Amino acid sequence: MGQVEFELACAAVKELKGPVSDQEKLLVYSFYKQATQGDCNIPAPPATDVKAKAKWEAWNENKGMTKLDAMRIYISKVEELKKKEAG
Repeated sequence: MGQVEFELACAAVKELKGPVSDQEKLLVYSFYKQATQGDCNIPAPPATDVKAKAKWEAWNENKGMTKLDAMRIYISKVEELKKKEAG
């Protein structure tokens, strides 16, 4: 798995029409950020910004993970969501 598969998964995630839980969205987001940016490099948002705080925490949980590992997990998670949608 490499860059091409990752880019295809990035495109595929935008095409998902089935219900995707907030938890699944956060997971996919966190691995995308880790794969493209590396370790979380922004300060934590205030607790009053619930959505931003949840996204920051999800990304920060992947600290230390390599970009390649994050890409692999992202791709497999998107594949899982596509299969779930297909039934």
